[in-house]
Amino acid sequence: MLKLAASLWSADLANLAAEIRRIEPYCDRFHFDVADGHYVKALLFFPDLVAALRPHTRLPFEVHLMTARPLDWVEPFVAAGADSIIFCHDAAENPRPVLDAIKSRGKLAGISLRLDESLEVVAPYWRDLDLLTLLGTEVGIKGVGMDPRQPDRIRQAREIVSERHLGVEIEADGGIRRETVPLIHTAGADVIVPGSLIFREDPAEIRGWIEGLDVPVDS
Repeated sequence: MLKLAASLWSADLANLAAEIRRIEPYCDRFHFDVADGHYVKALLFFPDLVAALRPHTRLPFEVHLMTARPLDWVEPFVAAGADSIIFCHDAAENPRPVLDAIKSRGKLAGISLRLDESLEVVAPYWRDLDLLTLLGTEVGIKGVGMDPRQPDRIRQAREIVSERHLGVEIEADGGIRRETVPLIHTAGADVIVPGSLIFREDPAEIRGWIEGLDVPVDS
């Protein structure tokens, strides 16, 4: 069944604690996009805010570092309560130390790839990954449609994970809409990152609809 990592970027930012409690029954974890104004032209979330929200739910916190120098942010977000940390592959001069820093602190480690990045760039790291996040839109942008290349990229990643018997979750992030979720599901994603889909619609109805995608047609 598709897991839901609800993106708090689409929540009511003035009432994040209440939003977390409202959505908690209908998602599997919360996704924090962290932007430093350098890697992308946005400023989003920071360690003290994540720490302040940590007591409001027992669900895992997934931090997506859309930052320059991702290694510098690992320890602050671990201390803030992150359960998993994803960083942009092209933001790290060498991904290995970043992965090692995350794993050495007992957290799940992920790499995210832009639309134009080949899966080949993560070839040296498959055995160290817990999560591969494939971006379906340009990084740091929300409210736009999913790129048509995304399902094929997910399918290719699924084939690699299955053939090598890896324990890597494939996550689709960006352009998560009613019309794109079935395509993502069919392609083989394990996790989606819904924003407005779950925060702006009835979350119970959305969760039920997504769970229904896994029901066999003849059941």
